[in-house]
Amino acid sequence: MKNLYLGFVMVLAASALAAQDHAAVLQDIDRQADDYFAVAKQIWDFAEVGYQEEESSALLQQLLKDEGFTIEAGVADIPTAFTATYGNGGPTIGILGEFDALPGITQTASATREERNDVEAGHACGHHLFGTGSAAAAIAVKNWLQENEMEGTIRFYGTPAEEGGAGKVYMVRAGLFDGVDAVIHWHPSDGNSADAASSLSNKSAKFRFHGISAHASAAPQNGRSALDGVEAMNVMVNMLREHMEMESRIHYVITRGGEAPNVIPDFAEVFYYVRHPEMAEVNKLFERVVNAAEGAALGTGTTMDYEVIHGAYNLLPNVTLGEVMHANLEQVGGVEYDAGERAFAESIAGTFENAKADPASAAEVEPFQVIRRGTGGSTDVGDVSWAVPTVGLRTATWVPGTSAHSWQAIAAGGMSIGKKGMVVAAKTMTLTAIDLFSRPELLEKAQAELDEQRGSDFVYKAMLGDREPPLDYRN
Repeated sequence: MKNLYLGFVMVLAASALAAQDHAAVLQDIDRQADDYFAVAKQIWDFAEVGYQEEESSALLQQLLKDEGFTIEAGVADIPTAFTATYGNGGPTIGILGEFDALPGITQTASATREERNDVEAGHACGHHLFGTGSAAAAIAVKNWLQENEMEGTIRFYGTPAEEGGAGKVYMVRAGLFDGVDAVIHWHPSDGNSADAASSLSNKSAKFRFHGISAHASAAPQNGRSALDGVEAMNVMVNMLREHMEMESRIHYVITRGGEAPNVIPDFAEVFYYVRHPEMAEVNKLFERVVNAAEGAALGTGTTMDYEVIHGAYNLLPNVTLGEVMHANLEQVGGVEYDAGERAFAESIAGTFENAKADPASAAEVEPFQVIRRGTGGSTDVGDVSWAVPTVGLRTATWVPGTSAHSWQAIAAGGMSIGKKGMVVAAKTMTLTAIDLFSRPELLEKAQAELDEQRGSDFVYKAMLGDREPPLDYRN
């Protein structure tokens, strides 16, 4: 009985020490929050698009180098991709960080629509916060390992071009996640959750039509319009929508359509995305899109070639890691607004046409869910999740009701609401990494779950094939 009592006291003492340890780690993140947000705001100002994030990548590399991380730059044949590693031995925990902006949308940190003239892109998906918040977590974990003289390795992955460039896919293909025990990531959002959720698989390509130029009025019979090829393709693909699964998504934008109405264009280009919850269905649907392009070329007397830009797996949800992440998010809590932030949020909410938003919900943590079949968006984190047990969360860096890829997302991400959401993410990822270092049984269970989902015969093969990274896809 005495031994049982002593054991109980020791467990209580260990729990109390762990709680104090965690509190100190979180306080350290709070102390440095302004400095981290200054880094995020610089990246917000750089607003660099995929594979062109030279300044953003260099800034994060320097931040981590100054903290004692060993930097390996230009990995996977991508100049802006890098890893930053601290520690030795196992386990090895990875943290993902993105930093690319979206082209064609700009905004000030204002609750009213105010475009910026000094940049041509904007962080409408909050990746300036993503990269910096993840770096903050990596630094906090490094400090914890150091102070507790723990064996283990923390590795930050600087992952460019998530927006359609699939930077992580090339990093997975290059073997950069081999030997990693778990990967942690997050994403800006309008709410707080750590669901074990899937995503849509996605494949994209640029279809290029080549024709014959001629005077559109004086000699139209001599011309063959590349734009006609693009338009014929688009008509046929739109007809496909009646004959594909309801969960499928196809979107496109004409990136080149000619220069002058009186010149029959000899070159035109259209950029397509194909999505579905399952990779196999994406590949089948993509082939139907290719067939439509070939038919359009035949019917318009043009020629066509295409370049696969990216392909991404669907996310594999890991319930083991998701439950750990959710518990830590509940401990950290959501985003509490001060009076000025409430006023900003109410102004932003007033610009929504369809969303019913309650700014107060930014302080709430949503119940944990397991979502096996993806909806909504896609991410190249999907490929990582098929290689390594992976867990993520989202936090309210935007006003509730805000859509990603909007000016409202850029605005909130450039002021204190974005900062607070980033800090929630950094804290939650830090606590989750500490749990994984401290409890190796979680890593074993997470790996077993991944093995069961993938199947014993799984061999990773990138959906984009063996092509080199499309470093010019945003040009």
